Amino acid sequence: MALITLSGYPCSGKSTRASELVAQLSPLLPPQLKLVTVSDESLNISPSVYDDSRSEKPARGALFTAIQRLMAEDTVLIVDAPNYIKGFRYQIYCAAREMKLRVCTVYVVATPDVCRQRNASRTDGRAYTPETLENLMLRFEEPSSMVRWDSPLFTIPWTDQNIPAGDIAQAVTSGSVKPPNSGTLSALKAPSDALHVLEQTSIAMVSAIMDAQVATQGSGGLVTLPLSPSLQVKITLPARNLTLSELQRLKRQFVTVHKKAITLGTTEKGAVDWGEESVANKFVTYLEENMKP
Repeated sequence: MALITLSGYPCSGKSTRASELVAQLSPLLPPQLKLVTVSDESLNISPSVYDDSRSEKPARGALFTAIQRLMAEDTVLIVDAPNYIKGFRYQIYCAAREMKLRVCTVYVVATPDVCRQRNASRTDGRAYTPETLENLMLRFEEPSSMVRWDSPLFTIPWTDQNIPAGDIAQAVTSGSVKPPNSGTLSALKAPSDALHVLEQTSIAMVSAIMDAQVATQGSGGLVTLPLSPSLQVKITLPARNLTLSELQRLKRQFVTVHKKAITLGTTEKGAVDWGEESVANKFVTYLEENMKP
C-alpha cells in the first residue's frame, strides 16, 4: 500500500515521531490496512555497527531485506532508521515502486546540539559513541522535495508538538503510484526446454517442407505442414524445388538468431513464448522472408 521513510540526524527524535505516526494514522486509515514499523532496534541492530563501514554495510543490507519482506498491498510500512544516505533512500524508493506502493518521506529535524544532548542522556544502551555521532551528522545527506525519491517530503522540526498526520495519511492513501522503473524489472526468462524445442521444431519443419515438395512436385504455393497430430502450420513455398542444403542453411541462421534471444531472456517487448507452435510460426515467417523466389 505505502512506504513512509523517516530520515534525520541520530537522536533527532525519529523513533518518537514513528510512534506518533502509528498512533495518529491508525484512525485515519482504512481498517483493512496494517501499520508496521521496522527499525534498527526491532532488528536488533546495535548503534555500534555505525562505528565503521565494514559493520555498517551488512547491517544496512539486513534492514533493506526486512523492508522488502514487509512491503505489502495491505500494509503501511514505516522505516524508522537513520536513512542518512540518499543512495539508500533511492534504493528503498525503487523497491517500493517495484511493489507499486505509494511513498513519502518524513524528515525529522533537530539541531546537532539537541542530538548531542539526547545521545548523552540515553540510558537504554542505544547511545552512539561521540565520534560516531559526529561522523553520522557530518555524512548526513538532507532529504529534498526536488528529488523524486524523497517526495512528497514532510519536514517536522523538533520544536513542533504535532505532526501533519492528515497530510501524511492523504499521501499514503491517495497519492500517485509511480510505475516500476524499467531498469528494476526482472527480465522474463525462456523455459528450460526452449533450446530443445527450437532445434527439434525447426528440424521437423525442414523435413516436412521436403516431403511437401515431393507431394506438390515443386509447384510451390500455400501448403500445410503436419508437424504433429495436434499441430499443422501453413507456409507459402516458391515455385521451385528448395534444396536440403538451402533449407538447412536457413534453419541454422534461424536457430542462431533465436538462441541469443533465449539466452538473454527475450528481445520481443517482454513476450517470451517458446512453445512448439510459436517457434514453428516464427520459422515460417523467417523462411518466407528469406527464401529466394
